[in-house]
Amino acid sequence: MTKQFLLASDFDQTLSFNDSGVVLSELIGFHGFHDKVKGLAEMNLVQQGAELSYLILHDPDFRNVRREHLLETGKRIRLKHDVALFARALDNLAEGYKFHFNVISAAPQEIIESALEGIVPPDHIFGTRFRYKEATGEVDSIIRASAGWGKITVLEELRSSLGISHDSIIYMGDGSSDLPVMMHINQYDGLTIAVSEAKFITRVAKRTVVSDNAMSVLVPVCEKVLRWDSAKIRRFFASYGLTMLEWEKVRTDLVTIQDSSEQVPVATASQLNA
Repeated sequence: MTKQFLLASDFDQTLSFNDSGVVLSELIGFHGFHDKVKGLAEMNLVQQGAELSYLILHDPDFRNVRREHLLETGKRIRLKHDVALFARALDNLAEGYKFHFNVISAAPQEIIESALEGIVPPDHIFGTRFRYKEATGEVDSIIRASAGWGKITVLEELRSSLGISHDSIIYMGDGSSDLPVMMHINQYDGLTIAVSEAKFITRVAKRTVVSDNAMSVLVPVCEKVLRWDSAKIRRFFASYGLTMLEWEKVRTDLVTIQDSSEQVPVATASQLNA
């Protein structure tokens, strides 16, 4: 029997180097995107990851955004190296294994589809979907947003349709907006992979892989799912014309120590060992 796995990925800064909001802002001539997002975060008004969709729907500076702007933004997104190769490699990763690759992101659907055109089929992309006004073309409302807990809903719908168990889910993401879905997957012994060193996500994800090449995510997949050793993993990459020049496994403890303003008695060795 073929073992089935659902491999789901975030989009912004996971499959790409860019943040969709920054690229869209540059396209429409607006230069205060990060300040807008910071303000929304301070108010706790919007789920993390859904800030761009909220701004498109409600903010005056983004009211001129139309579908064609989103499509053009996708074309300007800079993808990580070998994203197309990564998608192809999943189809033939190992005999007896089937990986169903889907993208789940709070970024607008049009941006993701445009950026991944020819790489990921549109029906495997689950971004924020808008309803447009026929008369003006402006965004009228949000049909569905795949942000925060919304990602879990999409993930569960996909898992149910594929008929696979929770421990056959693999999820990769880069930031705090991915925390809810990662914690959900960890409960059921799925595999969670962080692709950035953001401190909150690295504490939750079971593995962290930092690289500018999308193929790097296959390292923990090959180790944890396929049970390959390092030599076989290197041979696999070599079969695609890729050489792993550096592969360092590092665990870092981040410790902050400061002097206390109060004098406290020094503990004796017997007290420390008690």
